[in-house]
Amino acid sequence: MTGTFISVLPPLVAMLLVILTKRVILSLGLGALTAAILIGGYQPLDTLQIFFSSFIALFITDEGLNTWNIFILLFLLILGSITAFISLSGGSRAFGEWAMKRVKTRVGAQLLTVVLGMILFIDDYFNALTVGQVSRPVTDRQKVSRVKLAYLIDSTSAPLCVISPISSWGASIIALIGSILVSHKITDYSAFSAFMQIIPLNFYVWAAIIMVFIIVVGQIDFGPMKKHEKQAIEQGILFDKKKQLKDEVQEELPISTKGTVGHLVWPIIVLFIGTVSMMAWTGINGAEGNVSLVSLLENTDVALSLIVGGLLSLAVAYVQFAQVLKKDDKLTSNFYLKATWVGMKSMFGSVLILIFAWLLGDLISQIGTGEYLASVINQSNLSHDFIPVILFIIAALMAFSTGTSWGSFGILLPIAGDIAVATDISLLIPAMAAVLGGAVFGDHASPISDTSILSATGAGSNLIDHVITQFPYAFTAAVAAAISYIILGVSGSVIIALAALIVMMAGILLVVKMFGTKTEKTI
Repeated sequence: MTGTFISVLPPLVAMLLVILTKRVILSLGLGALTAAILIGGYQPLDTLQIFFSSFIALFITDEGLNTWNIFILLFLLILGSITAFISLSGGSRAFGEWAMKRVKTRVGAQLLTVVLGMILFIDDYFNALTVGQVSRPVTDRQKVSRVKLAYLIDSTSAPLCVISPISSWGASIIALIGSILVSHKITDYSAFSAFMQIIPLNFYVWAAIIMVFIIVVGQIDFGPMKKHEKQAIEQGILFDKKKQLKDEVQEELPISTKGTVGHLVWPIIVLFIGTVSMMAWTGINGAEGNVSLVSLLENTDVALSLIVGGLLSLAVAYVQFAQVLKKDDKLTSNFYLKATWVGMKSMFGSVLILIFAWLLGDLISQIGTGEYLASVINQSNLSHDFIPVILFIIAALMAFSTGTSWGSFGILLPIAGDIAVATDISLLIPAMAAVLGGAVFGDHASPISDTSILSATGAGSNLIDHVITQFPYAFTAAVAAAISYIILGVSGSVIIALAALIVMMAGILLVVKMFGTKTEKTI
C-alpha cells in the first residue's frame, strides 16, 4: 500500500473528521491510527507497535532526544507563561490603551499586524506566535475578530519566510537548490542566485500578500469571514460561547492597573533579540569557519534559539512583575508560580494538537503519501508548457494532505529539477517556484498544518474557524497564481505572467467590492 492511492486515506480521514466533528485532537489521532493500521497490514499488535513507536520517535530517536520537537513544545509553554505575566503586570492593558489613542480604526489595527508580520520574517513559528501576542490587544480593542487576526498572521508569515533568503525557510530551500544544481551539474548560476530568480516567480506569495492588502485596506470581507467580522463588531470578541477559546490567563489571573507599555514591549523585544542572536551564534558554530549569511542560516538551530530567547524574555517578565508587585497591593509573590502555571496550562491544547499533527505527518511519510502524489507528475503526458502549473497543484495537494510545506519542498523540489532537466532546462526556475508556492498554499488550506495551528494559537482563535475562514482568501489567491503559471508556460515571459497576476488581483478587488461585506472604518 506504500506509495499507492490508498496512502491518501489517512490524511483524508483526519481532515473529514476535523470538518465533521470539530474535534481536532481526536481527528488527528484517528488519522494517525488509520495510517498505522495500513502500515501494520491490519494486524492489531503491529498497528499498536507502529503507532506508539512513531509517538515515541517524536521525542526520542536512535541518536538521542529529538531536541527540535521538544524545544518547540517547551517554547510554546514558555510563551504561555510570558503572556500570563504580560497580562498580569498590566502590559497588555497599557498597550491597548496606548494603541487606542493612536490606532483609531480597524484598518489601522489590521495594518499594524500586517507590518509586524512582514518585519518578523526570520522564522514562521517565531513570526506567528510573536505577532499574535503583540497585535491581539490592539485588534481586540478595535473588534477585529480573532479569525481575521489569524488570517493576517498566517498570510504574512510563511509567504514572507519562503521568499526571504535570510530566514530559516530561505536557508533550507537554498541548501536544497544547491544539491539539485550539483546533482545535475548545472553551473550557470549558484544556489543563491537561483533562489533570487525564484522570488518573482512565486506567484502565490505575491497573490496572497496582495489579497491581504485588498481585504484590509478595502475593508471588505467575503465567505465565512463575513459572519465572524460582523459579530465581532456587533457583539465583541469571542461571541460564540460554544466555540469560544477558553482564555485561562484572563479567567484565572487579575490584571494590574500599575503596568506600562514597557511591560509588554520589553519581553517581546528581548524575545526577538535573544532568538535572533542565538540563531546567529548557532549558525556561526555550525558553519565551521565558512561563515556567510547563507551558511549561517543553513546551520542555525531555530528550536534552541527559540528556547533561549523565550527564557530570556520570561526572565525579563519576572523582573518587571517584581516592579509591579511593589506598587500593586492586590498582587502577592504567590502569583509567580500561579502565573507561570496558568500560562503554561493555556498552551496545553495547542501542544497536544501539534504533537498529533507531527504524529500524523510521520506516519503519512512512512506510508508514502507524498511519493504517491509526486508520482502523478512523472506519469503525466501533458505539454511542457503546463509543467509549472501541474507542479503547483501537486505541491498544494501534497502540503494539504500532509500538513507540511517543508516536507513537500524536500520531496518535490528534486523531482521538479529532474523533470525540468529531462524536458526543458529553462523550466527549472519556474518549476521550483511553482513547488514552493503550491506548498505554501496547501499549508494555508490544511487543518493539520503546524503553521495553521500556530497562527490560530498566536491569535487566540479556534483552529477550525481559522482554516474555514481563511480558505476562500487563500483559494482565490491560488487560482490567480495557477492561471499565472499557465500564462508563464505558454508565453515564456515573467513580465507578462506578473502583469496578468496584477490584473487578476485588481479584478478580484472589483468583484469583492461589489459582492463582499464592507466593514466599518471606526468603532
